[in-house]
Amino acid sequence: MSVIVLVRHGDTPWSISGQHTGRTDVPLNAEGRTQAAALGSRLAGRAFGLVLSSPRQRAVDTARLAGFGDELVLDEDLVEWNYGDYEGRTTADIRAEAPGWTLWADGVPNGETVAEVALRADRVLARAADAGADVLLFSHGHLLRVLAARWLGLDPRDGRLLALAAGSVSELGWEREQAVLASWNVVG
Repeated sequence: MSVIVLVRHGDTPWSISGQHTGRTDVPLNAEGRTQAAALGSRLAGRAFGLVLSSPRQRAVDTARLAGFGDELVLDEDLVEWNYGDYEGRTTADIRAEAPGWTLWADGVPNGETVAEVALRADRVLARAADAGADVLLFSHGHLLRVLAARWLGLDPRDGRLLALAAGSVSELGWEREQAVLASWNVVG
């Protein structure tokens, strides 16, 4: 059975500051470019039948710096959660006006619901299954967390339990016929 390797893009100025970065096309910072280049050696020697990326420059640049630019296919379903009115804001800032707010429980005004994000994640998983080979995905933290929850057959809100660092690699695999997290949030 095929596996799916997930790569969260490297650091950006907004990932460092904790700002919610959905549709804004924020570039990698210097550390993010270093993280992306290091991914190349981590993924070297692996063969992938399909390499997909969010079209946001932070994901595309991570893929290119990791050495997968020639194989890259852009997929809008891999873009980050649309944070609506909370785009560019930090959790602390949001909680100043909405105490106790969490993305997973409360959502965002004028953005996507967790169910809408899950529908996109499910389409990516279906596309990966159709590839008939190992698949490599370059995307964003919250989207990949929802995707992993869906892989495991969990409610998409259970993505809240799966922390994911910038520049990390994770693998969705199998134990016999059971979908599992083969590895999660590996950095360095």
